This record gives sequence, C-alpha cells and structure tokens, in this order.
Amino acid sequence: MSQILKGNVVAAKLKEEMKERIAKLNENGKQPKLGIVRLGNDPSDVSYEKSIIKNCDALGIETEVFEKDANMTTDELADFISELNDNDSISAMIMFRPLPKHIDEEVIRNTIKPSKDVDCMHPLNLEKIFEGDMSGFAPATPKAAMEILLYNNIDLEGKNVVVINRSMVVGKPLAMMLLEKNATVTICHSRTKDLKEITKKADIVIPALGKPKFFTMDYFTEESIIIDVGVSMTEDGKLSGDVDYENVADKVKMITPVPGGVGSVTTTILLNQVVYACENN
Repeated sequence: MSQILKGNVVAAKLKEEMKERIAKLNENGKQPKLGIVRLGNDPSDVSYEKSIIKNCDALGIETEVFEKDANMTTDELADFISELNDNDSISAMIMFRPLPKHIDEEVIRNTIKPSKDVDCMHPLNLEKIFEGDMSGFAPATPKAAMEILLYNNIDLEGKNVVVINRSMVVGKPLAMMLLEKNATVTICHSRTKDLKEITKKADIVIPALGKPKFFTMDYFTEESIIIDVGVSMTEDGKLSGDVDYENVADKVKMITPVPGGVGSVTTTILLNQVVYACENN
C-alpha cells in the first residue's frame, strides 16, 4: 500500500510556526500585511483572492486589496506598484497573473521591489535561486513540492529526480531547489522522447504537465515516489492531477493526492513569505 503524502499536515506545521513568528513581530510593533493587486474581476482571481484573505485572517496577517481597471496602461500600473514599494505599511505584495495582454509584464516585473515580491516576479529573486541561494523568495508551487519532500524526510541526496515541466514558474526553479539538495535532476516536457523509460528509472517523479490522468502505472514502478504538481479538470468536471491516481495510488511507494497535495501547501508558502518579508524589511 502506498504512503499518501497529504499536504494539509505540511501546511498545518508551517502555519503553527508562522503564528509564533507573527506573535513575535507584533511584540516588536510590526504587523505583516499583504497587498493584493487585481486588474479587473476575473472570477478565478476573485476566488483565489478570497482564499488568500481567509487564510491571512486565520493567521493574523492583514490584507488590502487594490482592484484596478483592467484597461490601465503599463505606465499607470508601474506607477502604482512604485507607490506600494514606498508604502511602509505593506510588507509584501502579489499581483494576479496573467496580466491583460496590453500590459508589458517585463516592465512590471522589474518595477516591483524585490524585498516585497513574495510571488517571485522580479528577475533578481529568480536569479538568486539559479545561483543556489535559497534564502529569498521562491515561486510558491515548486517550494510547496519541496516542503512536502522535506516534511516526509525523503532523502534527496544522490537521488534521480525527474521533473516534467520546463517553465520558469515551476520546472526550472524546482530543478534548482532539488540540485541544491544534491539530487540528480532530469527536466522533461511534452516533447521528451521515451518518457516512460526515463520516469521508470527515477527515484522521484514530479509531473506538472496539466494533463488530467495522463500518467498511468506504465510510467512508474513499485518504488516510485510521485509528487503530482499538475492540476486540471477532467471531462466530467472533476479536479485531477497529472497522475491517474485511482489506478496508481496503491501500486507505488509514495504519492501526493490531487486535491489535497501540493496545492494545499502553495498558499501557505505564499503567506510564509509575507511573514519573512515583514521580518526582513
């Protein structure tokens, strides 16, 4: 029987640690506060926003939502971000993406203050990760995957890890985090040849293709450890990971469920970085 690596226990541990750190900050007259920048009223953004606020309230992190016109120009948005950079009451900020197509995201990425950039938009924060410096902010999803591995005492040293994603949001920073722990990392993607043979030889497989139930048991062995980062909807409208969980879960060594796995830790990672920003700003 597989060991199910649930994200809620990892998130709960991180939250308890955060509460202690927030209490200490409050004793020293500091209050963590997250600025949330949203352009327009996309339903998925509004839903995620409500989830963030609910989690912040439970921990004692203040929030302020800045709803802006989706038609504002790049210069107008950059000027507003500069105002938040200079606002000492805002410990950190996030901005829902993708931004409207007429916004030059490169300009915005370079405008946000690195020390407030908990969503790791600024190139300097990504650069630190690629230099092996894990002391700053990291993209929340790969960091969540790492936290699950570390919480469950999964030894990464010398292990063969296959990451199936090559984006700057997940795959590449995750590969750097794994290398920092002395894992041997292979990055694969949708066009990789002989993917089944590569994943079968791995100790740990981290799929993040966004294709529901794509990975069957043909891609794994009984010793496989699977951290499923993929999240998408099946044809019948159900949330699913990249792995065919029902047919794989009882045949591998360890696996994260979807929902209830990496996604359960992602928001907590974001808030943990808000607390870190308050401690260091």
